[in-house]
Amino acid sequence: MDASDELLRGADPAALLTLDGVVGGLNAAMATVLGWPAEQCLGHTFGDLWPESQRISVDSLLDHAARTKTVAMRVLEFPGRGGAPVACLIEARPVKDPTGDEQLVWVHALDTHNDLTSLLIPFRLATVAADLGLWMYSPHRRQLEWLGGAPALAATFPDPNTYLPTVISAVHPDDQAALRQLLRSASPQTPWVSLRYLTPHDGWHQLAARTGRIQLGYGGPERIFGVVRDDTKQEKRKKQARAALAAERQRAKDTADFSSALITASTEQELQQVVLTRLAATFGASGALLALVDEGRLRVSTDAGITMREVEFLHRMPLDRPGPIPEAIRTGKSWFIPDRKNYIHRWPQAVDYPLIGRLGPDYAVSITPLSETGNQPLGAWTVFYPRGYRPSLDEQTLMGTLADLAGQALRRIRLQQARVELAMALQQTMLPTLPEHLPGLEVAARYRPSRDGLDIGGDWYDAFVMPDGAVVLEIGDAQGHDVDAAAFMGQVCSFMRGIAAHEAHPGAVLTSTNELLVTKGAARFASCTMLHLDPRDGRVTGASAGHVPLLYARKDGSHSIRELPGGPVLGVVPGTEYREETFTLDQDSALVMVTDGLVEGPGLTLDAGLERAGTLAGAALHDGLNAEETADRILDAAVAVDHLDDVAVLVVRRT
Repeated sequence: MDASDELLRGADPAALLTLDGVVGGLNAAMATVLGWPAEQCLGHTFGDLWPESQRISVDSLLDHAARTKTVAMRVLEFPGRGGAPVACLIEARPVKDPTGDEQLVWVHALDTHNDLTSLLIPFRLATVAADLGLWMYSPHRRQLEWLGGAPALAATFPDPNTYLPTVISAVHPDDQAALRQLLRSASPQTPWVSLRYLTPHDGWHQLAARTGRIQLGYGGPERIFGVVRDDTKQEKRKKQARAALAAERQRAKDTADFSSALITASTEQELQQVVLTRLAATFGASGALLALVDEGRLRVSTDAGITMREVEFLHRMPLDRPGPIPEAIRTGKSWFIPDRKNYIHRWPQAVDYPLIGRLGPDYAVSITPLSETGNQPLGAWTVFYPRGYRPSLDEQTLMGTLADLAGQALRRIRLQQARVELAMALQQTMLPTLPEHLPGLEVAARYRPSRDGLDIGGDWYDAFVMPDGAVVLEIGDAQGHDVDAAAFMGQVCSFMRGIAAHEAHPGAVLTSTNELLVTKGAARFASCTMLHLDPRDGRVTGASAGHVPLLYARKDGSHSIRELPGGPVLGVVPGTEYREETFTLDQDSALVMVTDGLVEGPGLTLDAGLERAGTLAGAALHDGLNAEETADRILDAAVAVDHLDDVAVLVVRRT
């Protein structure tokens, strides 16, 4: 028997390799753990015979032994025949070929039966690096042994040897069955399981654990090992994020409800009720006051947070008197008063007002005029904040927007406008001013209410320029023909414009808008078509949410009907991903976007209406009409449709 046979004779896995790692010989034990027939291993690179997860470690071990001509050791994992991996301490030792002078590497598994803990060192190092903890479970003793890991986790388990009943008693009752299942699992590795664990020093921890079975050494014992991760801080951050998101959603809902209620208020009493029941709650204030101008004097009302006795001096006060509320109404300027010193500095003449008693160490005050662009404010509202509170810029902007809306509602109420006329006027103000002087493009839009202004609806259009010069165009129709439809239309339009400012893809904008409406629990839905147009090359990307198809009109008088991809109407189906399509708008061609009131009615089918509108658009371009004239011609066709719906048209022509 030669020396090479002697090196491969042992019962433990062994192999002889060239310095390049090619297998020259191996014993049956090594072939068995590698899972290859011995004859197929010969002539192959040793590292290639190992599982992929171990190859880098194997190559590093062999390279060190061959390059330094010294002994190298490393704990490696073989695939075990019983499913559990086998952790072995492998030695790579340089030796000489007994039949010649060639240098070889002898690789073999060391006997670690008397030192099984040496096999656990790499696992300990790995758990420390991953901020995890490592423990071993002995079923026959029902004992868990803490093997080390992240220092913070070690503090959570101060006793290195703990019996299972003690551990289970510290686990939340609802999670104890999951822990037992982890320890009984026959799987080589289980998924992560969440456990709530009570520590004596700092209360409940949110842990995540998983277990696996490992055989320690070739022919050695099998043990159950577990790794544990402390998710307490992460879960706390998640809870805080969820709470913040819930608060933001509630704030958005409160704001939307506030806006809708202001829109629907048809009397001053209703407006007063809306403001005094919602204002303080919406902005986290402790109280609110509403001062309306009546024949040059203030008429004051308060919510439950302020007594009328405190503000009685304001009632019937002339507008020319010194003080923050009259000045805010006279000038249309908002005021924030952080404390008494600031108040006295600004209005020394009003130092004797009883309202100043509210200022100082306990309260701050924000005063916002109920203004309307181009008109004198008709009143102001005041909110009292708790000590140290400072409204953010977003809050101030939002409060100003709502105050403007309240001013608009109040003015229309005082002019004895009908409730429907108020809502329709608000709807008109929601329709944007189209961008002018777009290089290479003409954009025009028209809107006509149904029944000659005796009804209202939710049709809208929008067009604006992105920072990169692209133009975004949209047209849509909110469900219904009432005040709420107009309010919902305004919300959807605002959502889409806000999202589009940060997202260039129409499909993504529709997806985000749909999720927002579904999350808010919107009681209505809306259809919409959205386009992203690059005026430099005419490239158009578009998507539709259950809306009327698009019309493509050409200079030669022809037209086509383009049905964009997308998905269902907005606000109905959660998780919808809206697809989009890209095409080119040629020069001297136009895209015509319409709502269904123009192309559909009791006397006209949708297909016939689209064909009629497309023919009119193509003829308009053939006659040399611009976008404005084309929109007028198409809108005039609505007269022939026996339909009581409102209509909107948006035309973009590439010059």
